[in-house]
Order: sequence, then C-alpha cells, then structure tokens
Amino acid sequence: MKKLFITAAIATMFSVTAFADGGKKPSTEASEKNVTLAALNQFKSDFKSADNVLWTVTPSCQKVSFVDNNIDYTAFYNLSGDYLGVTQNVAYTTLAASVRTKIAKNYQGYKVSDVIKYDTRNIEEPVVYFVDVKNATSEIVLKVTDDNNISYFKRVK
Repeated sequence: MKKLFITAAIATMFSVTAFADGGKKPSTEASEKNVTLAALNQFKSDFKSADNVLWTVTPSCQKVSFVDNNIDYTAFYNLSGDYLGVTQNVAYTTLAASVRTKIAKNYQGYKVSDVIKYDTRNIEEPVVYFVDVKNATSEIVLKVTDDNNISYFKRVK
C-alpha cells in the first residue's frame, strides 16, 4: 500500500497541471472545496507559515502546492487526510558525490533533468530522492535512499 501512495505521488510530481481558465490559479478557498477537513487541519498544523496554497484532489490523493520560506513544496495526503509526505525540487549536487558518480557510471549518455526530495517522516525510509535521467530515446526515474542506495524506479513514457 505504501508503494502505491509513493507511486501516485511521484506520478503526480512529474505531470503538468493545466488550468482551463487560461493559466490563472484558482483562489485558495476555491481549491479547498473538495479537500477533507482532516487534510486541511493537518496541513495547517504542519505548515503554519505556508503561502500561495493551492489544493488539488485526485482519485488517489490530496495534494497541496505551497511556498514556505521562499521554497516551493508539494505535500501529499491520502483521501482520509493522513499525511503521506512532502516534496521539493533540489539541486543534483544535494546528492552525495558517491551517488552522482554511480549515476554517471551506470547511466552514461543520460542527463539528469530533475531531482525531487521526498520526505515521508517515516522511520523506515524518512527521505528518498527521485532522480529523473534522460537520453535521446528514454527517460528513467531512479530512487536514491538515505543510505545512498540507487535503484530503478520506473521508465517514463
């Protein structure tokens, strides 16, 4: 079940949301319309100084994009309002040098396009990084754990 939520979160992170109103963002109040009270309360408790809050509810989760201390984040909650984790784009140099060396060696010809930090507050796997690498013919997402283990996560179509 945990992997399902992570997969849903990652799929959401790498997708682009288009707005039907010509790119205008809906107001915070309008975006909260279908969000559970539990998720709203948990978010307000966890991220007291959040600005530019925008909620999106999907069939698999509730996500909220926001700015805190001039950093863009996206937090995820399940449909019951339980916290799943928070993501933020980070620089490739955030990863340990040994990880970057392994990626360069094992994925020669690929270029890193995005690195996303996913903080779950889970004791087993508190922080993981998802590294999107591309070449001329394919795009792959790698998962890097806190102990610098690199694994294949998924191929992007």
